[in-house]
Amino acid sequence: MPHKPADAAPEARSGIQVIERMMKLLDVLSYHHDPVSLKQLALETGLHPSTAHRILAAMTTSGFVERADPGTYRLGIRLLELGNVVKSRISIGQAAMPLMQRLHQQLGESVNLGVRQGDEIVYVERTSSGRSSVRVVHLVGARAPLHVTAVGKLYLAEDGPQKLREYAKRTGLPGYTPTSLTTLGALEREVERARRHGVAFDNEEIEQGLRCIAAPVRDDAGELVAGLSVSAPAERHSADWAALVKETADAISLAIGYTPAAARQ
Repeated sequence: MPHKPADAAPEARSGIQVIERMMKLLDVLSYHHDPVSLKQLALETGLHPSTAHRILAAMTTSGFVERADPGTYRLGIRLLELGNVVKSRISIGQAAMPLMQRLHQQLGESVNLGVRQGDEIVYVERTSSGRSSVRVVHLVGARAPLHVTAVGKLYLAEDGPQKLREYAKRTGLPGYTPTSLTTLGALEREVERARRHGVAFDNEEIEQGLRCIAAPVRDDAGELVAGLSVSAPAERHSADWAALVKETADAISLAIGYTPAAARQ
């Protein structure tokens, strides 16, 4: 019986090797204030110039590296963009957690902090209720579509009608439970409600038996940078929590530099 060569391991090793070489090049570029020549980069990384050139070309295409004068390279703007994303999440999380814990003590339910990534919400911080009778999906690192989450609806409200329609067309608004909003009209009404009241709701739309309330967190420029939410089993959920959730989200916003419009005038 012919033996099929196991080539997966060499391919995996080759991919890892490319990543290691990319990291070497980025490290060397970070040591230099001025653009660095290909010859110098090859010398300091121990890479063959042709190998360094090939990897630098790929990183230039993706924005991680920029070409300065012919034959010289520097770190690209994409790294700054990613760094700012990481910085904003760290600062928001640090400011939010004490206030999230206070809200947790007041309500006794899970408190979550979610941020947008494309068409999904990613949960970056969470306090656990420790007594939930259903499996709460808002685990740190978990993702969920915008239209079936309270936090996601805040972002859709921020987007405006045209971008909301584009989102609906792009995703098809898949349903996850019988109460998921799967038509544009129903989602438009719910998003408009969130825009008017400054809070959004999830009525068992991502998981049956689980409801959620969310309020926006804004940065010093007034941009929506996260959503604070409280999730609880439907039998314990109360719409009256909305004021406390909004109050806590506003406090987090103030902690990261947001100034209410009235105070700016």
